[in-house]
Amino acid sequence: MPNYQFRGRKYDTGAVITGERAAQSSQSLAATLRAEKIMPISINERKGKKAKSRKGKVKAAEIAIFTKQFSVMLEAGLPLVQSLGILAEQQENEAMAFCLDAVREDVEAGSTLAEAMRKHPKVFDTLFVNMIAAGEAGGILDVILQRLSIFVEKIVKLKRSLISASVYPAIVITVAIGIVVCIMIFVIPTFAELFKNMNASLPLPTRLVMGISDFMVDYIVPVLAAVTLLVIGGQRYYATYPGKLRIDGLILKIPIIGATIQKIIVARFSRTLGTLLSSGISILEALDITARTAGNLVIQNALLDARKAVQEGNTLVEPLKRSALFPPMVVQMVGVGEETGELDQMLQKMADFYEEQADAAIADFLTMIEPVMIVFLGGIIGGIVISMYLPIFSLIGKLAGG
Repeated sequence: MPNYQFRGRKYDTGAVITGERAAQSSQSLAATLRAEKIMPISINERKGKKAKSRKGKVKAAEIAIFTKQFSVMLEAGLPLVQSLGILAEQQENEAMAFCLDAVREDVEAGSTLAEAMRKHPKVFDTLFVNMIAAGEAGGILDVILQRLSIFVEKIVKLKRSLISASVYPAIVITVAIGIVVCIMIFVIPTFAELFKNMNASLPLPTRLVMGISDFMVDYIVPVLAAVTLLVIGGQRYYATYPGKLRIDGLILKIPIIGATIQKIIVARFSRTLGTLLSSGISILEALDITARTAGNLVIQNALLDARKAVQEGNTLVEPLKRSALFPPMVVQMVGVGEETGELDQMLQKMADFYEEQADAAIADFLTMIEPVMIVFLGGIIGGIVISMYLPIFSLIGKLAGG
């Protein structure tokens, strides 16, 4: 759809306004302006604009910024279609711009905003769309968008925290493996030739390192192939329901890491369910959406069981207590929230608390893991170096003694 720059005069005040909009044709835009009580003075098609592409990935941070800007525009009184058009033009990400253009066109054609967004699940997930639908039904779309912007920002922060906790150990372990492989394949064979010419008996650590080196030199390709197949097999296993259930359960049981991940999951559960309930979504639909976005299959199944129990007339606190996956504080706060009728507020308070707990746990983990990684890397490299120099020290001692 082409974009047109227009200049017009308002019927009532005579004020001259200018702008840019997308339209099927200049005649279509002129009719739209007249319907808005604006007399068109000039309408010119904007040439040479790069076509927007639907390809690409939209990041959660971009969704958060869009939601915040959208809520401010609607609160300021800008029309829905115009707000979408302005935001589409401002997007640097072409995939996001294409999506917003498509949403705007569907809304112009008569669709609700939720229906238009539902066509783009890779950008707007089920939770986002359902909250938009609730906002449209209740006439509080700007309020819902404000809540959504806060929610998305919090989720983005949690994801960044989790990534920051995993990147450092992954980099250190990868570097350590790379260094060890290089030493074993390129350095140790040189020492092996030297020791062979010395015709001296070698200490056990030296023989062990040289044996590992010989194995890696001879079988490095099969080892790499086996590791690759193992990784691919693990990914495929995790893609199955039994595999995902088993691995997600094991993750929660890992010392320190499991407790940190549990705090993140509880914070996300509380934030999601609390935001949905405060936006007017029914408890059953809210539990279903929260379960699907839990990020862990074990937690997801527990929440779906809780939804079934609530559907049968039970309270939410009972199935949460039976699952033994949620901390006692969460269960108690949910129970208090149900009794007082302020479950959404209790959940938001729990989300704030566990987000702080997750941040603190991640900071403690990073503080602890740094010296552990240094000792780990130093121990491996130092052990290899010492094992290679032991025969030399032994030879020097014999020569000095003789």
